[in-house]
Amino acid sequence: MASGVKPRVKVPKKAAAGETVTIKTLISHKMESGQRKDKEGNVIPRSIINRFTCEFNGEMVIDVTMEPAISTNPYFQFEATVPEAGDFVFTWYDDDGSVYDEKKSIEIA
Repeated sequence: MASGVKPRVKVPKKAAAGETVTIKTLISHKMESGQRKDKEGNVIPRSIINRFTCEFNGEMVIDVTMEPAISTNPYFQFEATVPEAGDFVFTWYDDDGSVYDEKKSIEIA
């Protein structure tokens, strides 16, 4: 994992079968657009998280493409229906080829 890049995810530990839950994610990332310059006047290379996905038990829940105008430390909040116990897998894709994953399990109450 690249220095300083850290995903955080909040998912309820339990839900009723068929319940819709709120999921919150944040990834610490500087998100350089490629349009700023450093102290010497050199362009700082573009470095953004360009895609975020979430799957539940292998089924896609959300798939977001991000552009250079996105803010530093992108935050996403969304809802997902939980049909059964299982695992949410969150994946962030970086311009430099890095991939950051986080997995959270949810039980049926």
